Amino acid sequence: MDCPSDQLEFPGSAGLHPGLVLGIESSCDETAAAVINHEGAVLSNVVSSQVSIHEKFGGIVPELAARAHLGLIDQVVAQALLQAQVSKCELGAIAVTQGPGLAGALLVGMSYAKALSYGLGIPIIGVNHLQGHIASAWLANLTFPVPCIVLVVSGGHTHLYRQEIDGRCVLLGRTRDDAAGEAFDKGAQMLGLGYPGGPAIDRVARSGDPGAIVFPRFRGGKYSLDFSFSGLKTSLLYKLREIVAPLAPDQVANLAASYQEAIVQVLVAKAFGALEQEKLAALAVVGGVSANSRLRVLLNERAALARIRLSIPPIEYCTDNAAMIAAAGRQLLMRGERPSMGMDVRSMGDPTSSVMEPHGRESSDFKKEATYF
Repeated sequence: MDCPSDQLEFPGSAGLHPGLVLGIESSCDETAAAVINHEGAVLSNVVSSQVSIHEKFGGIVPELAARAHLGLIDQVVAQALLQAQVSKCELGAIAVTQGPGLAGALLVGMSYAKALSYGLGIPIIGVNHLQGHIASAWLANLTFPVPCIVLVVSGGHTHLYRQEIDGRCVLLGRTRDDAAGEAFDKGAQMLGLGYPGGPAIDRVARSGDPGAIVFPRFRGGKYSLDFSFSGLKTSLLYKLREIVAPLAPDQVANLAASYQEAIVQVLVAKAFGALEQEKLAALAVVGGVSANSRLRVLLNERAALARIRLSIPPIEYCTDNAAMIAAAGRQLLMRGERPSMGMDVRSMGDPTSSVMEPHGRESSDFKKEATYF
């Protein structure tokens, strides 16, 4: 069946209800496509991981990632449409990750989405990858309240936001160096646990003692909501240098558990600090690191004690996926964001763009002297 293709630019329209939305995600090492319906329910969510490609290198190789996306994207989109039991001609809009991410990887998804948009004559909207993660908090929890605090924690990002009712996200704090997921990856590499590091440390730590070794926790200034994990990473390195003999399995487990505990305790402390400062009672924690089992336990315990509404997406929506991109794109279109074929990828830069404004408070002052407790 041929579909109409008579639109190159799409006029902005406040309150646009796009119907079926196809989401495309290719910012890093997952090629993903998903379809959501006019109510925002997920009809399909297909993710093809590149872990087997990159694990031999201990990290992501950008050129290999882009080539893998190029070979996979057409079949991933076709599978998403098949699972959703819809044809491409039934789509009302396309949402695609615009950035941040790997430039080559983003270009694959963006080029494919533009071509599909042109061929179908339907709107295309670019989505900030962090906006996608934020939107994932509502994929399986449609009644989660706003305003709320959102902690975005992944391999490349550790940010705290205040999500407003009108869709704006106000930046409250962010990492000064490594993201939490990056700290997990580097820690796992030092411990010889392989890649990806987060799941590896999570698995090994379950048989270890989280109190066996005291690692530093970043605190910052009195009202700081910023993060830092470089000191923790260095501390693990020095600890390993002190051990002359080969590590026994129980030592590795204790090191992994203690290292993990230092990361997740800081994440929990900062998130609940943001709730207190902003006088809110709802917290969403999203991104790949939100799949960590120890983090989930601590968050649920603290939320129950403080009577805080907590939203942590199901595992399939934690790591990079296209359902979150489709959901964020749908929200943008319904708020009147203007679709455009002229957009380009934004691989670098501060993710706090037009809808993510700096908070401008002491917690974002990176010149504060770092302190630990």
